[in-house]
Amino acid sequence: MMAGFSQWGADLYTGKKSYDIVGKRKRFYIAAIAAVVLTIAIIAVRGINFGIEFRGGSQFTITNATTTDQQLAIDAVNAVRSDEVPRVSNVGSNALRVQTSELTDDEVTEVRGALAKAYGVPETEVASSFVGPTWGQDVSKKAITGLVVFLLLVMVVMSIYFRAWRMAAAAIIALFHDLIVTIGVYALVGWEVTPATVIGLLTILGYSIYDTVVVFDKVRENTEGVTEQQLATYGERANLAVNQTMVRSINTSVVALLPVGSILFIGAFVLGAGTLRDIALSLFVGMAVGAYSSIFLATPLEVSLRMREPRIAEHTAKVLTAREGRVRDGEAPALASTSGQILPGHHQGNKAQPKRSKRK
Repeated sequence: MMAGFSQWGADLYTGKKSYDIVGKRKRFYIAAIAAVVLTIAIIAVRGINFGIEFRGGSQFTITNATTTDQQLAIDAVNAVRSDEVPRVSNVGSNALRVQTSELTDDEVTEVRGALAKAYGVPETEVASSFVGPTWGQDVSKKAITGLVVFLLLVMVVMSIYFRAWRMAAAAIIALFHDLIVTIGVYALVGWEVTPATVIGLLTILGYSIYDTVVVFDKVRENTEGVTEQQLATYGERANLAVNQTMVRSINTSVVALLPVGSILFIGAFVLGAGTLRDIALSLFVGMAVGAYSSIFLATPLEVSLRMREPRIAEHTAKVLTAREGRVRDGEAPALASTSGQILPGHHQGNKAQPKRSKRK
């Protein structure tokens, strides 16, 4: 199996085998738009479950509980304040976390006593804390500021490094796609969005942009001097770069997702709700979506933007016209190799075909 995978990767790198990702980019655009629209619909219907750090309120943590029945916590809170709808979650095998809106000091004392009695523990095993709305607003503001600064820095650095704003724009669009889809998953599963989630989101954005930069670096290498030849278009050279980096992206993603998946499993099913689970879900979803977008979205978007340049559009038209002439004359199409040379008898997604000799 490994030998076959290695051969597959070698064939992709040399151009012997190729998937026409750039040529079929409209399909991936439709898929990306559909994912974003579906995500927005999920958020509109289910909403985002913001943690207490963002919305403010009182929190109680019960340790060494004799049972983890969540209904007991709901009844205990309602006995003190009947109009309250508490959020209860299990933390590990013998602890629970109860979150409510802001309570008075007397109400906090009464709820602590009710929870201790319901779960058969002394009041010292019921910890209480309060997060004010001002602190939550400050966290939200800093999270948004961090995201905006990150995106601006990415735009500037990529524009300078690649000397092309189009690559930076394509990368930013792909990042927004990753961010929206990841938030949509949180809305779908109903898990809380906490500061740990925000940290995870910023981390996966960094991972996604790194993967995209690697692909773009190969695109720049393959398309250098592309207008000086008449056998391959800019899109074909870029598509070759995507194929050449595909195996690397797969390997990197698998290696990264395996430990994150383990952390997610432990955080969700062993330890219960907590920081570990919150950050692991955003990392797992973001890394998977980021690996997809760097291959199937970022480069196709960059090619679409490049095709708006008169110089690239004119060159592409000349190449396609010349190719049609060679096909009419009985010659096989060609595809640019990794070194910029031309591999005769290759075409996107097809095996090599022998040249046909002309009949006199």
